[in-house]
Amino acid sequence: MIRVLLADDQALVRAGFAALLDAQDGIEVVGQAADGAAAVRLVRELTPDVVLMDIRMPGLDGLQATHEIASDGRLTGVRVVILTTFELDEYVFEALRAGASGFLVKHTEPAELVRAVRVVASGEALLSPSVTRRLISEFADRAKPPPPTSLDALTERERQLVGLVGEGLSNDDIAERLVLSPATVKTHVNRAMMKLGARDRAHLVVFAYEAGLVRPGWAS
Repeated sequence: MIRVLLADDQALVRAGFAALLDAQDGIEVVGQAADGAAAVRLVRELTPDVVLMDIRMPGLDGLQATHEIASDGRLTGVRVVILTTFELDEYVFEALRAGASGFLVKHTEPAELVRAVRVVASGEALLSPSVTRRLISEFADRAKPPPPTSLDALTERERQLVGLVGEGLSNDDIAERLVLSPATVKTHVNRAMMKLGARDRAHLVVFAYEAGLVRPGWAS
């Protein structure tokens, strides 16, 4: 059973998502919160598998709440999906940096919402290559230069693959470019994630930028 917590300041949005998800086999909505502080409190109390988190809420917003959840060592199994009205919300990149596993627009199709919950609960990141590229184009070239991040633990191949993940390539894309099997690419990417302490693929994209492996618009 996938246990989901909903965090949104609009009661109708929460009710609609709850009705949809509770009707699915293997998914249960275990709690609802109207603001970020309540969301963090309930996550600590209920430890859901997935949190659907509105990015704009009164008091503690979704960005701050996501950071609190992602930085709590007791909640490493909790995956946060950011809900936003606009696909290229100005805070989406910061939410990924804070530890979110991806994002959804609120007007997404019901079937896509259900699929998203299942994907994130399985440990994958909800961040398609096309979305990654749009995020790069829209925000990363206006970002401050990244702080230095130690990559000493990575092999040369792992560094190369982390850079390609940061460019928005899927495992299949990387395998084709480097003439490797998708299974080999997946193994290298998973090892890099473990060495860097990345929660998921979305977080690995952030590492790629902060380490300078991908430098859109930044001076060399």
